[in-house]
Amino acid sequence: MLGINLDPMQELPKDFIALMKEHYGDSVAGTLCNALLDTEPEVSVRLNRRKIAAILGTHPSPPCEGGGVQPCGVGWEPVPWCPDAYYLAERPPFTFDPLLHAGAYYVQEASSMYVAKLLKDYGPSYPCTALDLCAAPGGKSTLLAGLLSEGSLLLSNEPMPKRAHVLAENMQKWTRMPVGAYPVESIVTNNYPADFGAFSDCFDLIVTDVPCSGEGMFRKDEQAVAEWSMDNVMMCVERQRGILRDIWHALKPGGLLVYSTCTFNRFEDEDNARWICDGLGAELLEERHFLPGRDRGEGFYCAAIRKSVLPDSADADERTAQDVAHRHDAVRRKANSTLRVMPQAFLCEGPQIELSYDDALRYLRREAIRVEAPKGPVTLSYMGFPLGPGKGVGNRINNLYPEAWRIRTTYTKRWSLWED
Repeated sequence: MLGINLDPMQELPKDFIALMKEHYGDSVAGTLCNALLDTEPEVSVRLNRRKIAAILGTHPSPPCEGGGVQPCGVGWEPVPWCPDAYYLAERPPFTFDPLLHAGAYYVQEASSMYVAKLLKDYGPSYPCTALDLCAAPGGKSTLLAGLLSEGSLLLSNEPMPKRAHVLAENMQKWTRMPVGAYPVESIVTNNYPADFGAFSDCFDLIVTDVPCSGEGMFRKDEQAVAEWSMDNVMMCVERQRGILRDIWHALKPGGLLVYSTCTFNRFEDEDNARWICDGLGAELLEERHFLPGRDRGEGFYCAAIRKSVLPDSADADERTAQDVAHRHDAVRRKANSTLRVMPQAFLCEGPQIELSYDDALRYLRREAIRVEAPKGPVTLSYMGFPLGPGKGVGNRINNLYPEAWRIRTTYTKRWSLWED
């Protein structure tokens, strides 16, 4: 017996339990399944170091490290594998924090931030060209934008139109600066992997967080439990391999592929990593599985894989480092001519008008802002972080915050990551 304490209202699929026992053994499978049934996911955030440093003139540092920007006391503990990422002791009401909407930080599962360690250990150390292939809602893309070398170009793609709009929103919030450009340029697209036919040998780095059977979502999504089956697992394997075949040509020889899923079974994880290496031509550098009950984070698998270097492309890394501008221009042209590029929702222009916490929430709800402002375009901000555009008309500001982004609840529980 696995020693699993099943709640009859939340029973896991028997085939899933048997599969976990086959892949991990009785002890680990029992710990995993009990954690899926009896524990809540941890809460973690990742700070936007580049934006915070530019706006506040200091690097973010919670009380557990001393100094720097001091956030509200919710109990912070560093995530070991990702800089500027922290576990929180409880889940605060993020919706009511203007700093979240301003892109000062991102709420993300700690396990999925392990991509930061793979990037540090194996990723390009020069301004590179990167693709996040299945990027919505934006956790890994914002992580890449925060960690890639200054001057890099990041193409963030999402195949599903509705999710692509969410991705575009989160990327614009993360990279919007009061003055100048974010250190990493980003382009958001809405395309399927097969649409990247024109991008042969274009990317130094490709991140593929592929659609999967979603076992890592069991604690959050009852529908994921209800829809799980071995047939669905094997269907996901075939879909994942199709995605990888479609995009493999776009990764330059010697480039890094980060392959990841939010699932536990080895068919979609370790087996696929070995299929990439054996079938497409690559070397497995590192892989890691996160299992609830054993690790601090949700279910997640990731692997760093280096594409084989062909004999006639031995100096590819040197050429890439020297020709960054040319490579970036080529990617921009191809994106604009062959892909569906998502437009920015707005441009921030005009003088910056600082809002109080209450006025910032009114702005985020698209309510009237009774604040004195010069006539014409203005940028509304909170604690120096840009929120979005408005139009000054003297004794008030016309609210131009995008309708699709607005906070829809009228309930308010005052909270912000840093005290105003």
